[in-house]
Order: sequence, then C-alpha cells, then structure tokens
Amino acid sequence: MTTPLTTRAAWYEKNGEARDVMVLGSLPLKAPGAGEVYVRLATSGVNPSDVKSRRARPLSDPWVVPHSDGAGVIEAVGEGVSKQRVGERVWIWNAQWQRPHGTASEAIVVPEAQAVKLPDNTDFAAGACMGIPGLTAVQAVHLAGDENLRGKKVLVTGASSAVGHYITQLVTQYGGHVIGTVGSEEKAVHAKAAGAVETIFYKTEPVVERLKAFSQGRGVDVIIDMDFATASQWVTTGGLAPHGQLVGYGSNVVGDIPLNFRPLLFNSIELKFFLVYDLLPADRTWCVNRLNALMASGQLQHTIGARFTLDQIAKAHEAVEAGQLGNVVIDL
Repeated sequence: MTTPLTTRAAWYEKNGEARDVMVLGSLPLKAPGAGEVYVRLATSGVNPSDVKSRRARPLSDPWVVPHSDGAGVIEAVGEGVSKQRVGERVWIWNAQWQRPHGTASEAIVVPEAQAVKLPDNTDFAAGACMGIPGLTAVQAVHLAGDENLRGKKVLVTGASSAVGHYITQLVTQYGGHVIGTVGSEEKAVHAKAAGAVETIFYKTEPVVERLKAFSQGRGVDVIIDMDFATASQWVTTGGLAPHGQLVGYGSNVVGDIPLNFRPLLFNSIELKFFLVYDLLPADRTWCVNRLNALMASGQLQHTIGARFTLDQIAKAHEAVEAGQLGNVVIDL
C-alpha cells in the first residue's frame, strides 16, 4: 500500500476542558520506519489517565493526540518487520507514552512490539481495553502472587473500575476471595458479577471495620489498590493483616503522602508499586503473553460502557470524568 501522508485525528494544543481544547482535523503521519508498523485503527480506548493528561500535564510538543490504547489492522510494515504481519489484527499499548501521537486517530505508526496480535475471538472494542486496564490488572495480580492468592482475602479498591473489574476476575480465578470498594449499588452489582464476594460502599461505610469483619478481625491478606492516598490509612489502622501486602498502581494525591511507619514495621507490611507505562521488558512480555492467553481462552469478561465516534471525543472524555461504568471506546 501507499501510506497516506496525513490521518484524521483529534488533538489538543493546550490543557483544559475537553470541549474547550479538543480539535478535529488532519495531521501528518510518517511512513513506518525500521522496526515499525502502520496500523489502521478501528477503536481507541479512553482512560482516566488520558483525561488527567489533557487537563494538567504540560505539553512537550505543539500538539497531543490523546489515548494510549487502541486496536486495528496492520496495513504496512517497515524494514525488518515480517511482511506476514500485514493484515494482522492487533491491540496497541503505550501509543501516547512519551510521544505526541496517540490512538485518537484513524491511523498510527508504532514500534512493532507495541502492536500485539489480537486473538480471533476478541473484538476491536475489547482490544482497545487491553493496554492500560488489561496490563495493569495482570501485573497487579502477578505481583500479588497469582496462584498463591488461593484462599486469601483480597481488597480490590475500585472493584467496578475498568482495571478493578479485570483484577476482580483474575483474583477470583486464582481462588482468592475479593471484597471490593464501590461507589454505588449499580457498581456493586458489576463487581459481584466479576466475582467479588462482598462490596463496601466506601463513601458511607467504615472501610476498616468492614475489612475486619470480612477477615475475622485480622485484616485482609492483600490490598490491590488504585488510590494509595486513601488505602495507606486503611493499612496502618488494621485493614491489612500482619505480613500482608499492598500492591499499588495509582493515587488520587500525587504529592507527599504521610505514613505511620510503626504499624508498617511491626506488622511486617510489604508495599509494592508499579507504573504500567514503564514495566521492565521481561515483565511487559510476561504480561502481554498472559493477557493474550486469557483472551484466547475466553477467560475475561469485557464491559464496554459507552461508545462514541471521533467527532464525539469531548463527550467520550466527559463520560470518563463522570465515572461511566465500563470502558469508554471511540469507534474510528
């Protein structure tokens, strides 16, 4: 094929609200170079991190096409990439990590490793949920112990979120018992459908007391957490059992978070953190392979909460900001 010199896309040139800063039009797109692939995108996944970046992350380029996740078909390859990959259905990770051109675009060029073969039984909408939600869930559960979670009591914060929904499924598949924090009755139903044994309405219920009741007074064995600023307080006030561990992948507070060191030390608490954008190559490979195996075997439930067109990208971002249940996807 002859690779177009431009692609239709959505982008922003300054921080702000989606309705105020998002622009639609054509942008230049280079042909794939050595080790790269040109992907005609079918879908783009919208994540909370995309919203946060648009609102407040300083731009290092004149424009930013948002979104790290997407799925589509490889239409051309650069030098060193097998031509057999042309026509392959793929899902994309880290498209907009440390570069300006993400997946809110009809086409994209990425290193071939970032275009992963999508199992035949998985559609493009689900494929657009793998880069951040899927990989975060697999890595979090892996750090928490995988098979060693059998019989353990696990708190999943945000159990109905895009990431938490996958985490809840995986922990349950490994034989763990999930209790999840949720913000509404609808989200409680969603979390339980994924395998949660119990849910906690964190806005109105005493979380630590519920965790103790769930665990015969000991505290849970593991916390898999999306908001360390809050969960850190539960850890040091008895929500996590002695010799327990917290695996964290986010926080609603990005500055200093005070910790009460004595309970951490005297209860031998283990803290683990990771950034899904910055996994070590070996960890990334393991997670990608594990995630593809789960999809191929039909072991994951995917929940697409809302779908929009590229022209509706502002509405898509607003849906994420409003706490839309399920993943938000743009069809390209």
